[in-house]
Amino acid sequence: MSDNGAAPCDQGTERSQEPLRKMLTKKHDRLVGTYFDKAAVTFDTFYDGKRSRFMRWVDKKFRSDMFERFRLTFEALDPLEGRTALDIGCGSGPYVVEAARRGARQVTGLDMAPGMIALATQRADAAGLSEKCKFTLGNFPKDAPQGQFDYAIVMGVTDYVPDTAAFLRAVAKLVKRRAVLSFPSKHWFRTPVRKMRYWIKRCPVHFFDMGQIERLMTDAGFLHVSVEKIPGAGMDYVAVGDRA
Repeated sequence: MSDNGAAPCDQGTERSQEPLRKMLTKKHDRLVGTYFDKAAVTFDTFYDGKRSRFMRWVDKKFRSDMFERFRLTFEALDPLEGRTALDIGCGSGPYVVEAARRGARQVTGLDMAPGMIALATQRADAAGLSEKCKFTLGNFPKDAPQGQFDYAIVMGVTDYVPDTAAFLRAVAKLVKRRAVLSFPSKHWFRTPVRKMRYWIKRCPVHFFDMGQIERLMTDAGFLHVSVEKIPGAGMDYVAVGDRA
């Protein structure tokens, strides 16, 4: 046995598997990035009422959790005045711009889809908040910005993360005060349907239960973790974890 408790043969096996793990992670990130780059314009219309009357009805009826997690996020991040925030997987920037509008000193958005970054930049410009909003193309945590932030926003991202534990540890290191994250729930009917739908689109997707979320966030270093399940069609979880 080695002094860290692992047998030498086990360590050798782990090292030999590392190139494969990196290759699979790279492929996973490429598939997810491609999916969201293609879907950028569609996702952008969710928050702005740009969709047809029928699609707005569909969103209200079957995607109400997206609007509820928006409300819960900013409820948890109060006060934002003078604070800094990082939005991981910022998409077209609705959370970034809203945080800036609510008085955040500086908000950084990170996303792996070029189409999303372009739309987010346009959104900040249109709101007259471009000086307070910064957008970076890249994948978290590999392309995480330097320094720490008062808050982190992670909405609609954990669905597509291959190693949730490592991801959450990286989030915790960047946060000084609090992080708010969403997690998709497990459901006997919706989960296999969504898995099949995203498999067709070549986009991997993952699901969680409340106990799993609490354990993952606590192990990552978050304090006073609270998890709330949003009622309705999507039934996402919104988790709040404090760092101080």
